[in-house]
This record gives sequence, C-alpha cells and structure tokens, in this order.
Amino acid sequence: MVRADEIVVVDVGKTLAKVSLWSADGHCLDRHSRANTRVASGGIARLDATGIAGWLEQTLARWHDRPIAAIVPVGHGAAAAAIVDDTLAFAPFDYEAALPEDLLAQYRALRSPFAQTGSPALPQGLNLGAHLFWMDRVHPDAMARATLVPWAQYWAWWLSGVAVSEVTSLGCHTDLWNPVQAGFSDLAVAQGWAGRFAPVVPAAQPIGTLRPDLAARTGLSPDIRVLAGLHDSNAALHAARGFAEIGATGATVLSTGTWFIAMRTGPGPAHLPEARDCLVNVDCFGQPVPSARFMGGREIESLIEIDTRRVDIRPDQPHLIAAVPRVLASGAMHLPTLAPGCGPFPDHAGRWVNPPEDWYERRAAACLYAALVADVALGLVGAGQTLLVEGRFAHAQVFVRAIASLRPDLAVHVAHADTDVSFGALRLVDPALAPPGGLVRVLPLDDDLERYRIAWTAAVTAAQESAA
Repeated sequence: MVRADEIVVVDVGKTLAKVSLWSADGHCLDRHSRANTRVASGGIARLDATGIAGWLEQTLARWHDRPIAAIVPVGHGAAAAAIVDDTLAFAPFDYEAALPEDLLAQYRALRSPFAQTGSPALPQGLNLGAHLFWMDRVHPDAMARATLVPWAQYWAWWLSGVAVSEVTSLGCHTDLWNPVQAGFSDLAVAQGWAGRFAPVVPAAQPIGTLRPDLAARTGLSPDIRVLAGLHDSNAALHAARGFAEIGATGATVLSTGTWFIAMRTGPGPAHLPEARDCLVNVDCFGQPVPSARFMGGREIESLIEIDTRRVDIRPDQPHLIAAVPRVLASGAMHLPTLAPGCGPFPDHAGRWVNPPEDWYERRAAACLYAALVADVALGLVGAGQTLLVEGRFAHAQVFVRAIASLRPDLAVHVAHADTDVSFGALRLVDPALAPPGGLVRVLPLDDDLERYRIAWTAAVTAAQESAA
C-alpha cells in the first residue's frame, strides 16, 4: 500500500487562483493557475466563486492517482462568504467594490478605533467589516441566517463541508479583530457578526476530510485531511520563518504580489501611523505583527502599460539593470500613488516626471518607484537587521537591488528557491520543514541612488504641499 504523504495547496489570491502539489519534503511536483475574473450581480462586483470552484475541481482531478494526505487552503484577506444550509448564499463581494457613500459614512462612524483593531480606515471593501455592513443591507435575510467564514476558510468549507474561521484572516485590516485581546472587536460584537462567524480554530488544525461527493467527482481519496488554512501574506511570513535568519527576532519580510506588505517580526515600533496604510496583522500563532503595505504589483503593472514583458522576467534582468544609469541621468521618476487611499501616500495623485520612452527604462523606473515606496514602508514598521523579499517581484533585480542600495542598514535577502505562500502552507502540516536552498544576499546597485532619492522625496513633498 502506498503511503499518502503529498500535500496540495489551494491559493486563491486577488489576481490568480493557484493550486500546487508538493512532496512531503517540500518540493513542488506540479502547479496550475487561473486568472481570476470578477462577476457582477445586483450592480455589485463579486468574486467568481463558482468559476474558481469549477476550475479547482478539474485541477484536483488531475491528481486522482497521487498519494495526497492533506489539502491546505490560502486566500486573500478582504472577503467573506455567507453559508446558509450548506450552500453559498450569494457570491462574495469583491473588495474593489465601493460602498455607496451614505453607507460608508454610516459604517465609518461605527468602526472600532485603530488602537483596538490595528485596522486603518481603508477604501472600498479593504476593511472587511465595511462589506459585511453592506451585505447585511443587500442580503438581509441570508445574512441573518448565515454562518460567516473568511475567504481562505470558504475554500476549507468547500473542500470539507466544515465551517471554521481563523485568526490570520480575521486579523488582517478587517476591523473585526482585537490583536492584543485575541478576540473580536467591539464593532464585530455590536453588529452581531462575532456570533455569526464560524468557530475560530488554529490555521494548522485539520477540520475534516474531503467531502464524499467531491472525492467521487475528482477520484481523490475521501480520507484526505483538510486544514483550516490561512491568509496569504501570513502564509508568506510563516514560510520565511523557516529560515534561521528570519526566525530570529528583528527580521522583516516584504511579501510582493498584487500587494507589497512589509511585516516586522519581534518588537516593532510603539506607534504605527494609521493614516499611512500601516496595520497590525496577526500571525498563525495569534501574535500581532506590525505591518505596512501598498499596492505595488498593481502599480508596477499600471506603469509599464503596453509592455508585454514583466519586470521580473529572467532574460530581461541584465537589460533592466543596464537601463538604471540612463533613468538616473534623465531624472525619470514616478510619484505616488496609482492606488488612491492605499499605501504610505494615500492622498497623493501619481504622475510621471520626465517619463521615459525607452522600453527598458520605463520598466526600470517602475522598479525604482516601487523600491522607494517600499523603503518608506520599511521605515514605518521599524525594519532593522535582516530583510527577506519574497514573492514574484523578488525576481526583479532592479527592485531588490535598489532596496539594498536605499537601506544599507539592512541585510537584504531573497530565497534561492520559491518558498513563498505555498511553502508557508506546507509548514502548517510540518512545522519542522526547512526551506530548500537557503537565502541569497542581495547586492546594492552599482549606481548611487541617494541623489535620486532626495529628488524624489522633494518632488513628493512639493506635490503634497501644492495639493494642500
């Protein structure tokens, strides 16, 4: 009899849904992804839960003959699902759906203070509580009867039929959680949501086994364990902690994808500035994690516009590095922000200064912009000693080398192998799992960025003063 020891990670992010198959010792055996689309219902943008589910079922069926022992779900942190009578009651709201102004004003008046929740006031549905407030009014009957689950735990329920909640998902800028008291916020209690959320369990807890009907349709074993799962950025943090250098006190992880999120392990600054998109995440052990974020991946994609090749594609890295001196000489730079309401400059209007026309220079300038904003975010959380840049943009050499240039006080690293969100999920199954390959120290750029940083900072300040 073949021993079941392989693990599947289901990672449903904002931009992509990804499913990967891993060996017990942490090697990726297969991986598939799907670009997510938004659907509209009742004039509200929603997550394509049905489309993702159909694709996920087909993908899992590919592995019907594999010795799979467990499945771990991961999801972004700004969505929740309402389950009524073992059925998804309605399509979850997409966090980029904006509340009507009157409802948003009502909600803002009810929010618990930042000092309690560590959640800043964010636009659209980035505070999950805002969308719950809206959902109560759009779907009152269903919401009154529903069991609520965060997005990652929706997929745990879809896989197992067991509804649970989990702290990394509840504690990421939702307005719903008190990180210090390790319980629901006053807002969540007053609105009745605390009583409607499924029971809170640890991320690593096996909550059940694969639904028999799903097992029958995919050919997978009904004995496969399903774990509660966790929030994607916190999965990246949990992966990083597998490195000895990061597990130590004082390290910072910069997770990069659609969002760039700086997470400080160990003691952080005493006060985080709420108005600059700083927040307190909660790790999978329930501990507060000082964090700062901006929509770096989305902004880079906006800046490179018609370019069909990404800033992180391997063959282009030497050309992008070679373009940096030309960018510096021309003074080409971008000012924040292209994601209004987000990041350390939430009220600024982004624009180019001396926009480059060259293909490589434009992408190099976009990377320098992301590095400058990341530098500010790292300062806000008090980053010191060691930094690990993980995720897709860890492969963008202009970006990571620019951070090393801007922060000579930090030992900046990237992982030798892909050990990001999925690997963090694997470490829930086996906490002793060591990331393969170790870390690679990032060298600063050959070009001095100090004058460029000074010019950029001055331009940002001038733009802020002119808008005041």
